[in-house]
Amino acid sequence: MLNERFKRVVNFYDDDSFKKIRKARVLIAGLGGVGSHCASALARSGIGSLVLVDFDTISASSLNRNSLVGENCIGKSKSEALSEALTLLCPDTECIPVNLFISEETLNVPGSMRNSTVLIDAIDSVNPKTQLLQYCVENKIPVFSSMGAAGKNDSSKILTGDISATTKCPLAKMMRKFLKKRGITSGISCVWSTEEPVKPLPPDTAEPRLETRGRVRNTLPSLITMPGIFGYTLAQMVLDHLASPE
Repeated sequence: MLNERFKRVVNFYDDDSFKKIRKARVLIAGLGGVGSHCASALARSGIGSLVLVDFDTISASSLNRNSLVGENCIGKSKSEALSEALTLLCPDTECIPVNLFISEETLNVPGSMRNSTVLIDAIDSVNPKTQLLQYCVENKIPVFSSMGAAGKNDSSKILTGDISATTKCPLAKMMRKFLKKRGITSGISCVWSTEEPVKPLPPDTAEPRLETRGRVRNTLPSLITMPGIFGYTLAQMVLDHLASPE
C-alpha cells in the first residue's frame, strides 16, 4: 500500500529522492490557513514526520481557511486537531502535535524543535515570526517562510525567492526591518504576493483571544484560496529542497 500510495510522487522525482522525503522531519509553525494546507500537502506527498506547532485553538471564524477541520473541532487545540485529522488521512506520516507559543525562550528549550530537518514558518505574528526566522538562520536550519496571504485574491501576483527580494508586501517589509536589526538580510526562502491587500477591519471583539497573543490586532479579511496556494507553494519548495542532490 505504501508504494502504491506514493507511486506518482516517486514517478515525479525518483526512488532515491523519495527516500529523502520519507526520512525527513518537517516542523510547521503556525497551523492556520497557510500551515494547514501545507501540512496536508506534505503528508499526502509522503513526508515521514510532521511536527505541528501552534499555541492557539480552532475558532469558528477560521474554518473558512482551514483545510482539515470542521465545526466539531471548535475550541480544540490546532496542533491536536490537525494531528488527528492527518493521522486518519495519511497514517504513513508520523504527526507530532506541539502546543507551543514561539518565543526566544521556548525556541531555546532543548528538544523544542524536535530535531526537525526543515522548518516552515506560517506564523502571522511579527515577533514570534522574527524570532523563529532568526533561530533558523543562526542554527543553519533550512527554513521556508510565508509572507502575507490575507486580504488578497490574485494568484498571478505570487512570487517565491529570498527574503531580500520581497517587494510590495507589508508583512515582508516589516520582517526585513525587524531581521535587519538582528543582522539578517538574506538566507530565508519565502513566498509572497505583490498584490495590494484590502484594508483591514477593526479588531473583532467577539473573537476568543489568548493573553500570549500580545497586542490586539486588526481583523484581516481572508479567503481560503490565497492561504491555500501559499501553503501548497511552501510544500512544493520543501519537497524540491529535500529531493535535490546533496
